[in-house]
Amino acid sequence: MTALPMPDVRPANPNFSSGPCAKRPGWSVEALRNAALGRSHRAKIGKAKLADAIDLTREILQVPADYRIGIVPASDTGAVEMALWSLLGERGVDMVAWESFGAGWITDVVKQLKLEDVRKFEAPYGELPDLTKVDFDRDIVFTWNGTTSGVRVPNGDFIPADRKGLTICDATSAAFAQRLDFAKLDVVTFSWQKALGGEGAHGMLILSPRAVERLENYKPAWPLPKIFRLTSGGKLIEGIFKGETINTPSMLCVEDYLDALNWAKSLGGLDALIARADANFAALDAFVQKSAWLDNLAVAPETRSNTSICLSIVDSDVTALDAEGQAAFAKGIVSALDKQGVAFDIGHYRDAPPGLRIWAGATVETADLVALTAWLDWAFANQKAALKAAA
Repeated sequence: MTALPMPDVRPANPNFSSGPCAKRPGWSVEALRNAALGRSHRAKIGKAKLADAIDLTREILQVPADYRIGIVPASDTGAVEMALWSLLGERGVDMVAWESFGAGWITDVVKQLKLEDVRKFEAPYGELPDLTKVDFDRDIVFTWNGTTSGVRVPNGDFIPADRKGLTICDATSAAFAQRLDFAKLDVVTFSWQKALGGEGAHGMLILSPRAVERLENYKPAWPLPKIFRLTSGGKLIEGIFKGETINTPSMLCVEDYLDALNWAKSLGGLDALIARADANFAALDAFVQKSAWLDNLAVAPETRSNTSICLSIVDSDVTALDAEGQAAFAKGIVSALDKQGVAFDIGHYRDAPPGLRIWAGATVETADLVALTAWLDWAFANQKAALKAAA
C-alpha cells in the first residue's frame, strides 16, 4: 500500500476523547460568567444552583419523581463506590462485567469489601455475558455501556420487574445518549465529564425507592468513611438529594454542568440527544462497514455503543503482528492524527485490545466524524506503508 495524500477537510473540533469528552457545540468560557465563584456552596446562590442541576438532570434524563438524585464526589467512580459500600452485603451479589470498569467493580467487591457470596459473569472484550444466568433474587452490579469495549446492553428487558435484589448500574457513558430503563434500575451512576462534556471530579447518584429502603434498613458490617455515608440515625440524609453535598463542589464545574444541561434542554431533551448520538454512530459505522481495515470490536450489532465506539484493526498484515506490534501500529495511527491536530485521544484503553476508540456522543458534530474518516484512511495508509518499508 502506498501513502495517501493528506485530506482537504479537517474536523472543526478534533476532540474525540472518551472522557473528559468534547464540550457542547459553540461552548466558550463565557458560558461560565455567572458562576458563583468565591461563594459558599451552602449560601443561597450555591444551593440554588446545585438544586437546579438536580432538577434539570431529572427533567432531561426523565428520572421518575420518586427517585432521589444526588451530586457526590469523585466522579462516577465515587458514585459507584458509595453504592457498593453502602448497599451490598445484605444478600448475595452477581457481578457482571465485559470490560475494564466492570472488572474493576468485581475487584473492589471481592478484594476490598471481601464479600463471600459473589458470583461473577464475565465476557471478553466485544461480547456480553449470558445475562439469562443472572439471579435477580440477588443484587446485581453491571455497566450499561462498556466505555472501554464499546459494548452495551440493548435494553433493560433482561431485568425482571419483580426482582428481589437491587440492580446497581454504572451508566456513565450511557446517560444522555441512551435510554435508561429506570423502572428496572435501583441505582444509576454517571459523571459530568462524559456525554454532556462537563468537567471532571463530580458524580451523580440516582436511587430508587427500593434502594432507599435498603439504605434505611440495612447496616453494613464494615465502617463507612464520611464521604460514603448516605444515612444518619437509620434515615436517608435527604439534604444530599436537594443539593447539600457531602463535600465542597466546584461551583465553576456546577456552572459548566448547568450550561450543558440547558443546551440539552434547548435541543429538545433526551430524544434529541439520543438522535444526535445515533446519527454520529451511523456516520462512523457507515465508514467502518465499507472499510477493509477496520471493524467494530462489539460483535453483535445490537450491542454496539453509540458513544464510545471501539474499533479493531483487521488488516491481515497487522493482525499477523504480535500483540506488541499491533498496539504499536494502532499507536502510530493515533500519533499521526494527533500531530496533524485532527483527532485527539482516540487510542484504545490501556486494558483493551489494540485499536481505536472514538467518542460519538451528542456533543460531537456528525460533520466532524465524517471529516475524520478520510483522515483515518490517510493515517492507516501511511502507517501501513511504513510497516511494509520496514519489513
